[in-house]
Amino acid sequence: MKNILLLLLTGLVAVAIAAWVRYGGGEPYPDLTSTPLLREDELERVLSYPLPVGNVAVSRTGRVFFTVHPEARPKGNKLLEYVNGAAVPYPGMRQQAELFDTVLGVAIDRQGRLWTIDHGNHGTRSARLLAFDLDTGKVVHDHRLPAEIAPAGSFLQDLQISADGRTIIIADASFWRKRPAIIVYDVESATARRVLESHPSVAAENYVIAHGDEEMHFFGGLVSLRGGVDGIALGPEWLYYGALSGSILHRVRLRDLRDPELPAAQLAKRAESYSTKPLSDGLSIDVDGNVYVTDVEHNAVFVVGNDRKLSTLVRSPRIRWPDALSFGPDGWLYVADSALQEVVLRPEEHIAENGPYGIFRFRPGTEGVPGQ
Repeated sequence: MKNILLLLLTGLVAVAIAAWVRYGGGEPYPDLTSTPLLREDELERVLSYPLPVGNVAVSRTGRVFFTVHPEARPKGNKLLEYVNGAAVPYPGMRQQAELFDTVLGVAIDRQGRLWTIDHGNHGTRSARLLAFDLDTGKVVHDHRLPAEIAPAGSFLQDLQISADGRTIIIADASFWRKRPAIIVYDVESATARRVLESHPSVAAENYVIAHGDEEMHFFGGLVSLRGGVDGIALGPEWLYYGALSGSILHRVRLRDLRDPELPAAQLAKRAESYSTKPLSDGLSIDVDGNVYVTDVEHNAVFVVGNDRKLSTLVRSPRIRWPDALSFGPDGWLYVADSALQEVVLRPEEHIAENGPYGIFRFRPGTEGVPGQ
């Protein structure tokens, strides 16, 4: 019996060590914030919601859409529109269970379609890409991504659409599978490709996210929150992207991503480092090519100018975890506060007690394309 118990104990220790090597550890990341360019009172709250907000997209007419973060395990509405001071299920209450499983990413294209990406519970179920006509609320595109594109352990959570509406770019942060990638989806042919999988530009570095003195470790330190490519921003020529637990903002040309004949090795060589960045979640870009980057550790949003220099744009403790970004009309930049440090692997009671959650906005001084 002692030998059996010793064998079981040895096996548990081996499993714990293997789990820590794969998922644990991580070093602290330096604080890159500087004196903000905007005053804190220039940040205004748009809405409050009892459950954590996931991503946000704002139309050219000012309609505000948002998802409830799937890590909060919501049982009711998952995609909503803020209408006359109330959050209303979109496209309706009846369609919520029919259309959405773990929907997170949301963006609006220039053709007037609202796109959503559902990661299918980290790839254990079917990932799904949907588009809605904003004028009618009807589904105009519905595609379930196959397992080779969204495998078990994947986390498809952010998406952007090219100006012509032909190409969807999706980020797979791959928290559990640890093989992050960028997914390129052709709307007309309804086909997708995984590119740059496990390339250094999409991979998590050995940094663990912290808030104050509390690092985001779980299961007794066996698991740390470290993610691969998360936020993405798509301009006319370049896709900008970076890992959640990454120090560098990268970019690669859209035309290269679109080229199915370009060998993987050549595409990898064409991905380039652009600037430093904080540990970040959401990205956006304005019409002048400035890239906006959230700082999930320090309640801030940065801007990277064409000189590739990083500057703190706005900072406020009201934004506990600045998540997704979306430009709206009149120069407003919207930021979703998911407060993930109060959400990930937390009980429902804790999530509810730390509400409400919200969406904020501010004017950075330049214009962006609404919805992206």
